[in-house]
Amino acid sequence: MRLRFLGIIPNTPVDDSPTIWLDEDTGDLLIQSYKAKPEEVKACQEIGSVPGHSTDVPDHETIVRLPAVMRQFIPRLEDGNGEVPST
Repeated sequence: MRLRFLGIIPNTPVDDSPTIWLDEDTGDLLIQSYKAKPEEVKACQEIGSVPGHSTDVPDHETIVRLPAVMRQFIPRLEDGNGEVPST
């Protein structure tokens, strides 16, 4: 796995550090961020996603809250060929 650091929350204190990385082999994002609060998870479950799809969060998944300021680090597929552009 080849990871590329994309960014960390600006002005982050030493022990509070939402961070985002790109897996350059798969294009997946790895995100370290705040755990969603139980009421946020419940709200996500109430909204749902695809009709008929379970709203349970499996043990191998979680819901994280990504601060809005971190959106600047999410790569855009601007070149139209499905590749994540390198920065």
